[in-house]
Amino acid sequence: MPTPHISAPDGAFADTVLMPGDPKRAAHLAETFLDGAEMVTEVRGMTGFTGTYGGTPVSVMPSGMGMPSAAIYSTELIRFYGVRRLIRVGTCGVYQPDLPLRRVVAGTEAVTDSNIPAALGAPHPLLPSAELLATAEQVAADTGVDLATGTIFSSDIFYEPDDATHEARAAAGVLVVEMEAAALYAISALEGAEALTLVTTTDHLVTGEHLTADERQTSVDEMLELALRVATT
Repeated sequence: MPTPHISAPDGAFADTVLMPGDPKRAAHLAETFLDGAEMVTEVRGMTGFTGTYGGTPVSVMPSGMGMPSAAIYSTELIRFYGVRRLIRVGTCGVYQPDLPLRRVVAGTEAVTDSNIPAALGAPHPLLPSAELLATAEQVAADTGVDLATGTIFSSDIFYEPDDATHEARAAAGVLVVEMEAAALYAISALEGAEALTLVTTTDHLVTGEHLTADERQTSVDEMLELALRVATT
């Protein structure tokens, strides 16, 4: 049934949906990796697709930027389309000096400065699906992906006023920062679904290094393939 933000008919989404933030990355993922991909929704330019990977149905739906947007799309996918597993596939900034760029990170916990999880009454801590996380670790080991695991910070602010918060989070052992995972983990827990966040390190907040556009795409593709293997294992 179409929702205020998704125009797909019933049954248009597979049980597992990969969720990049960027609609263009969603289209790239569908066109590059899925067989028989068809666009199933395009409300507000948020293009969702369903196809197959290795013969297994998989869907892609962008979340937009930030937790309010991610909360909308994850809720509608689970509650109205019966999606059971959501895998965020995105990019992140790095807090830890010894964590290099191009690494794929799986979020074993999400912490946040947002009030969204608490306002929704989400359980604490905000955790991924243990099964999806274990699958990601096994698939990474089997395919040679150098997967880092640890706590990720979901921020409501992209342009922090100073570096003090970066230093505090690094000292607390947080690996990376992004903007959607905490909402995804909160909504999935509340709606009885499974979720996992996989992100590629593209911007180093300690050294100031950044991947070029070409480096970013190549590195992100490795993470997308890992996510697709997790989705279809």
